Amino acid sequence: QLQFTESGGGLVRPGGSLRLSCVASGLTYYAIGWFRQAPGRGREGISCISDRSTNTQYAEAVEGRFTISRDNDKNTVYLQMTDLKPEDTATYYCASVQITFQGQCLLAATDTYWGQGTQVTVSS
Repeated sequence: QLQFTESGGGLVRPGGSLRLSCVASGLTYYAIGWFRQAPGRGREGISCISDRSTNTQYAEAVEGRFTISRDNDKNTVYLQMTDLKPEDTATYYCASVQITFQGQCLLAATDTYWGQGTQVTVSS
């Protein structure tokens, strides 16, 4: 079971940018997703990436603003966030994701490890 450590969050003004990092020993062979959870809301999948970066997917809410990438030599998955909006405020987590027959991956694996997450706050 992978153990994830997220970092890179912070306080940013609307329209600003942040880059989140997710590190886990041995994540090279796993498809990884980014999830977020705001107070009063359930955890939502926002992006995922296949083990060799041949497939990336995004939730409609972040399409065109966020970019997921990975460096397997560094055991790291990144989420570059631009044009941030107040509604992006949440705690962000990374996790192992399930792959459907059709190749969809915005669903956490049932046995994934959940780290502490990193807080992103977008406010003026």
